[in-house]
Amino acid sequence: MTMKVARKPTASTKMSRTSPEMAKKPDTSIPGIVIIDKPAGMTSHDVVSKMRRVAHTRKVGHGGTLDPMATGVLVIGIGQATRLLTYITAGSKAYDATIRFGVAMTTDDAQGQPISIAGCEQLDREALESAMASLRGEIMQVPATVSAIKVDGKRAYALAREGRSVELKARPITIHAFERLGDPRIQMAEYAIATDDDSAEMTAIPVSVVDVDVHVDCSSGTYIRSLARDLGQMLGCGAHLTALRRTRVASFTLSGAHQLADLQAETEARGEFSPGAPSLPSPGLIPIAEAATSLFPSIVLSAEEEQRFSHGQAPTRDAQEVMALGNPGDVIAACNTSGVLCGVLAIKNHSLKTLNVFSGETQ
Repeated sequence: MTMKVARKPTASTKMSRTSPEMAKKPDTSIPGIVIIDKPAGMTSHDVVSKMRRVAHTRKVGHGGTLDPMATGVLVIGIGQATRLLTYITAGSKAYDATIRFGVAMTTDDAQGQPISIAGCEQLDREALESAMASLRGEIMQVPATVSAIKVDGKRAYALAREGRSVELKARPITIHAFERLGDPRIQMAEYAIATDDDSAEMTAIPVSVVDVDVHVDCSSGTYIRSLARDLGQMLGCGAHLTALRRTRVASFTLSGAHQLADLQAETEARGEFSPGAPSLPSPGLIPIAEAATSLFPSIVLSAEEEQRFSHGQAPTRDAQEVMALGNPGDVIAACNTSGVLCGVLAIKNHSLKTLNVFSGETQ
């Protein structure tokens, strides 16, 4: 007689028994982009977490991390628009920043610990301009050690926190503009240093420093902290970033940015959200089609092309028309005759290649 042995539930069988209430709900949010003026002290993920409550969906992401101390433009994608974030992040960015000369920091910004306190009583403006000029154009930049770049599968900042030595390779970037704003400011500042190598006791010492406000327009992948670090090394006094405000990501600027608290207040004023009720656009939402066509050149698909494109087949255009849209690698938005975003394409070999297909059901 054969005996049946009861099998221990596996992870997959346990998942299949999940109650309907715990099952993943379909995303019915109205897709689009919201531009947030991120406040200091919050991580980019903190903003995403709060925007999930504002938009009533978990399908929320951000395009381009800002450090907690930084403020300014943070692009938030909602629903299907999260799939646009890759292309938005690849766009150029602009920043206003303050660089402090006289002190080098472990993180290249004000969040770290001093590693060199040379002090700076004055800056030679010609030397400063010469150093800044050498960092314009196409250059190779070593990213900040405390960055999100992965080294052997782990984030560089995580390795640095473990006390491990992190060596990051230089990367090609482009600095379109690097300009000084106003006159350098000489002042005294205090920095805490250890009393001795074996003591945890810290002593604050006064240091003469020079603060310089700058504007940077740069390619994706640029670390403004690293520009500050490199300037300090060139001028022999050390430097770090004390303030950073992002003023633009791609074509999105501060003029169209919203305060997170205002959006939260607007959501609160709408009252309690009912899961079965029709979806409402998130406060501050730029509809996905409007966002895509403001970012990228666009084409209109015929009904036949739209049908084929829904299965991934790119529309056909002659080489001259494709070349008029942009350069190889450029992203193109594809809309139907009603203005609904069908997806995005890329220019490749004088033709169009499908990148992403979007559903128009919730637009």
